[in-house]
Amino acid sequence: MRTDVDHAPFLLLSIRGEDAAADDEYRAMMRFAGLDADSLHRIRLTHRPLGMIDLDDWSGIILGGGPYNVSDAAESKSETQQRVESELLPLIADIVERDFPFLGCCYGVGTLGSIIGATVDRTYSEPVGAVTITLTPQAHDDPLFSGLPDVFDAYGGHKEAATSLPPDVVRLAESSDCPVQAFRVGANVYATQFHPELDADGICTRIDVYKNHGYFAPETAESLKSAARQHNIEHPPEILRRFARRYLRRR
Repeated sequence: MRTDVDHAPFLLLSIRGEDAAADDEYRAMMRFAGLDADSLHRIRLTHRPLGMIDLDDWSGIILGGGPYNVSDAAESKSETQQRVESELLPLIADIVERDFPFLGCCYGVGTLGSIIGATVDRTYSEPVGAVTITLTPQAHDDPLFSGLPDVFDAYGGHKEAATSLPPDVVRLAESSDCPVQAFRVGANVYATQFHPELDADGICTRIDVYKNHGYFAPETAESLKSAARQHNIEHPPEILRRFARRYLRRR
């Protein structure tokens, strides 16, 4: 799928300061969503302020992951992270209020979760690598998840996660070590703890870039990459494709 000038583009918000990871994320989002640079614009929030965002200009918003944790103490956050979150969280609050199409990948659980009153902390962190995702019964009726296998593998790795969700939020997926792997707010606002944009090459790039960020012992990077390549990750990108197809709209 490609869009043209008659269709509103999607917007990718990136919190990755490192060029290799940020550019790989952008290319993967385009490839798996079936979009191109004209139909998926990017703002690197680590490099520039968010500015004014008129949701009516966009088909939907995608938030990528990265090294930030919303639940960290304020004094431990860099000035850039504090600035990014001061701009990003009000936008997500507006997205929730309008039930505007949104897909937050990994960091989306923390940001969206904090807006809706979820408990977000480090209770259910997971190591970098493949994780087995199990869909909840509610996922069978969800437009982005219905028809996917009840159990499939994805790539992930995170320090914070949602421990619990408000009762009106639809939990869509879980894993053995993390009870909230995906959820939906309203009809159109989504977050996944796993990364739907990651394939084996992508996670190996992330391992190289973030091996000194505290996710794992740096000396284990090569073994982690070898282990990641043993898995065939085919179903998570379908979530991105469905998001793009469902929410693409004319201007």
